[in-house]
Amino acid sequence: MPPVSPELISPRSARVSAARRLAKRNFRGKDRLFLAEGPQAVREAAGHRVGGEATLVELFATVEAAERYADIIGEARSAGARVHLAAEDVIADISTTVTPQGLVGVCRFLDTPFEDVLAARPKLVAVLAHVRDPGNAGTVLRCADAAGAEAVVLTDASVDLYNPKAVRASVGSLFHLPVAVGVPVERAVAGLKDAGVRILAADGAGDRDLDEELDKGTMGGPTAWVFGNEAWGLPEETRALADAVIRVPIHGKAESLNLATAAAVCLYASARAQRASGGCRTVTES
Repeated sequence: MPPVSPELISPRSARVSAARRLAKRNFRGKDRLFLAEGPQAVREAAGHRVGGEATLVELFATVEAAERYADIIGEARSAGARVHLAAEDVIADISTTVTPQGLVGVCRFLDTPFEDVLAARPKLVAVLAHVRDPGNAGTVLRCADAAGAEAVVLTDASVDLYNPKAVRASVGSLFHLPVAVGVPVERAVAGLKDAGVRILAADGAGDRDLDEELDKGTMGGPTAWVFGNEAWGLPEETRALADAVIRVPIHGKAESLNLATAAAVCLYASARAQRASGGCRTVTES
């Protein structure tokens, strides 16, 4: 089992330089590696495997963090990751946050082929079409995880899944459920429809009201929600691909809901309907 480095790793080390460059998308794509920062993300990465291969390959930790999170250091070592002790300025140099938490992991890409998502016959899916803000993408992924979705799909027009802000915003959910990336929206919709999944586009100008759909009992079947760009929503050609365009009702004076909030409302509405009597899941299913 690889040991913890006995001395602080040099800021000029090739390992530090290789980790630092993963803040840039082109290097992430070339190396098929990304950064996971903070105890929650590193803990999840240490316990995650793809095809029997550990996701966490390397961990940089300050002495203080290594002592505070000794259990995480142990999990990282058990996963086969090389653990380096580093000075705070080295961690700050690798980290992309303003206030680093003393742990930065280097992880293998873990996205799932879209065909594998379809083969699993998912009942609840979040499709991010034209979502450009990494914080929103990560938060929607977290909402999908919390609502019990079986997969998230990022279209080719959306942000990089491994953007450090997206990874942080997912708060570990990136390691919990399959995520397919780079899928053209037309292919995503067609594939999900062929798998028996109803496509609902979430749009503030939708001609159907979410509350009314719940009251009519139409939300209990396998469903994929398509969420659009933060500023301008879904383009007409994408809305036209959906089986229905649904708006979240605004009962107060708010002008609108932000993307992540609307996604949470929609995903939980489907999750509740699917678990209700007559839905596609039983009440005891997880």
